[in-house]
Amino acid sequence: MSCSCTSKLKNGKDVVDHVKSKGKENFAPTVAHEISCECGETFILKTIVMNCPNCEMTYAVTPCGSADKNNIKQAGLKYA
Repeated sequence: MSCSCTSKLKNGKDVVDHVKSKGKENFAPTVAHEISCECGETFILKTIVMNCPNCEMTYAVTPCGSADKNNIKQAGLKYA
């Protein structure tokens, strides 16, 4: 993945689809960010595509953008 891939992806579903197409959905992010889900659960993003353990909202980020928490996008419930 090139470093410009994050800016080309419009939403969380695009990020999930892109990352999965490269077979990288189980990669660890550069930084294990703490996610505060809209359901109230707080968890650590351990892989670049991961569901909230409480409500199963899918969160995703590209490997090259994973150092910045602002690049993490919601993709919808159980999208992964």
